This record gives sequence, structure tokens and C-alpha cells, in this order.
Amino acid sequence: MASLSAVGGVLKQRNARIFYTGSVVCWTGSWIQRIATDWLAWELTHSVLWVAVIAFCNLVPSVIISPIAGAAADRMDRVHLTMISQFVAAGQAAILVVLVLTGTIRIELMAILTAINGAAETFAQPARQCLIPGLVPRQYLPGAVALNSLTYNTARFIGPAISGPMIALWGVVPSIAVNCAAFLFASLSMVRLDLDPAIRRSQRVTGSILHDAIEGVRYVIGHRGIGPLMLFAATMGMLLRSVPEMLPPYVADLFGRGAEGLATLASAMGCAALIGGSYIAIRGRLRGLTQVALLAGGSLAIATAGFVATRYFPVGVVCIAAMGAMTTMHGISIQTLLQNSCAPHMVGRVLSLWGMITRAAPAMGALAYGAASELVGLQIPVLVGTVLCACMWAYTWRRRAAIAAALEGG
Repeated sequence: MASLSAVGGVLKQRNARIFYTGSVVCWTGSWIQRIATDWLAWELTHSVLWVAVIAFCNLVPSVIISPIAGAAADRMDRVHLTMISQFVAAGQAAILVVLVLTGTIRIELMAILTAINGAAETFAQPARQCLIPGLVPRQYLPGAVALNSLTYNTARFIGPAISGPMIALWGVVPSIAVNCAAFLFASLSMVRLDLDPAIRRSQRVTGSILHDAIEGVRYVIGHRGIGPLMLFAATMGMLLRSVPEMLPPYVADLFGRGAEGLATLASAMGCAALIGGSYIAIRGRLRGLTQVALLAGGSLAIATAGFVATRYFPVGVVCIAAMGAMTTMHGISIQTLLQNSCAPHMVGRVLSLWGMITRAAPAMGALAYGAASELVGLQIPVLVGTVLCACMWAYTWRRRAAIAAALEGG
């Protein structure tokens, strides 16, 4: 685990500056568009279920593709794989802008384009992360891992914080166009990296991609620390992190607000996420990080329950700010533990499965909540979900010593 001074040492390296600039730009752009497409889906249909379907289409490709994407990242040229994936993401954003401007947009077309974007980002995620060990001298590697986690998890909420006001002022088109430009920039920046060929392409190739993908799943399940932590994160992702994925219905139905309400909630979530991520970086040590991840997950359940239980907007703002901070702390802690503990030849596959959890679990939760809300409203399904999360938290908390021993020792 790295302190802020170690992160500063990382940024003195040319490759790292290029890589992380591209990372924060494309990840922020992705979340800017995601809020815009959710709002556009709501404007087109005024259906909670359709908003959930759009979120599901963006994230669910990772369920099928993530193990394959991780195996591909462990055997293909990772720079080329990243560039191709990011060009595809930019292309779908450009098509979506044209459809909106010409008035030919349909919710079904949105779903198809969103699924294409989700597939492209699923391939890019492990390929980019496998490049991290080649960005800096080995003594700076902990700082590089911490900075990668920090940029990803803060962009996840800074993007919505930017997108909300943009939608309120100018509509959804500028937000989608910004994402197109962001992915083009990130793709073109990759050619400036000067990396060792062994980092660009793994030298350890076994059988087929399918064989490697299955091997990665078995490795995660059999690991005494990674397996339980992944299960805990998947539960939190499905039942808690899915709520911000379908924010527009809560803004409109729960609080009776419009685009300005979306902007306020998204901004509060983004600012708090930055604070939470900065705390983990300032903390600067690996020991005790398992406990931090678990406590953040438990606090996230409490904050989520408070958010859906109230109809008083100021309380909702406070709760969603807490959700942003706790989600970021939870995500950075887990990703750092995974990078620290997994075998070097398994990095791509383990991180692809982590990407699947962070993307697919919220998608499935959003779809389930969206369908249930058609019958019993927005509040009851999520409150039931928070109770289930509390049970999973209690089970995992009892095993925290064994999990920490497997993850924090390297």
C-alpha cells in the first residue's frame, strides 16, 4: 500500500503520467455518458424498468465476456487490445449523438448501443490494468496500484458529478459527445507509451483462451482470501451499488425533483467519493485494509437504507454522499488487496473477474430492483436488499482474520 508521497513518485515517471491521464479521462467520460443515457431512457419512457434495462445492457456483457477478456489480456498485445476496445466505445457514443440530434433515437437502439459499449469496456479494463507493472520501476509499484485504484473509483463518481449539471443546462448530447472525445483521447495516448515487450504481451501462454478463463475462475474460488472477498463484493454490488445505477427514477419519484435534483445528488456523490478515495491514499498502508473494505461495505448498507427510506431531499443528499464515500473506499481497498495478493500470471484474469463484479453485479441488481418496483415501488425492494447485505456482512466479518492473512501478506 502506498502513501501520497509514493503516488507522487509514480507521477514523476513519463509512462505513468501518460497512462493515468488517459485512464482518468476515459473513465470519467464513461460515467458522464452513463448518467446521460439513464436520464435519456427516463425521458423517453418514464419507466423505472427501462432505466434498469439500460443499466443492465451496459454492464451485463461483463458476465459473459470478462473471463475471456482476462485470458485475452494475458496472451495478446495489451496496448493494441486497449486501443481497439476504446475506439469501439468512442464509435458507439458518436452514433448515439447522431441518433439523438436527428430525432431517430429509440429505446431499443439505446439498449443495443449500450451493450456494445459495455462489451468494449469489458475488454479494455484488464488489458489496461495489466500494463501497470511496466509503467514504473519496481519500487514505485505500490504507488502505481494505489493510483490506478484511486483514479478508477473516483472517476466513477466524479463523472456523474459533472454530467448532472451538464444535463440540467444543455441536455444529454454534450455529455455523450464528451465521452466520445474522452475515449478517442485515451486510445491515441496509448501509442506514446514506451513499454517492455514482456509487459505488452504475457510470456506465459497455456492452452486455449477458454482453458485460461476457466483456470482463472478456479484460482479465485480456491484462494482463501480472494474468493470470500469477491463474494462479499458481489453481494454489495448487486444489492447496494445498483441503486446509483438507476438514479433518475429516485430523483423524480422519491424526491419529486427534475434535472437540477439529479445534478445535486450526483455532485454530492462525486465530491464525497473523492474524499473517500483520498483517505485511502493518505492512509498509506496495507495492514488493516481488509477491515477497512468490510467496514465500508457495512456503512454503505446503512447509507443506502437511509437514502431510499426518506423523501426529505436534504437527508437524501447526505445519504448519497455517504454512499459515494463508502463505495469508493470499498472499491479501492479491494482492488489494492487483489493486486497485492494474486499470482503474477493470474493478474489479468483476476482483475477481469473483479471488473465483472463491479459491472455485472450492479446491472443485475438494477434490473431486479426495476422489475420489483413496478409491483411494490422503489423503496421496499432496496430495503430488503440492505437487510440481506447486513447478513452477508456479518458472515464475512466473522472470517475477517483468515481473509486478511491471505490477502495482506502478499
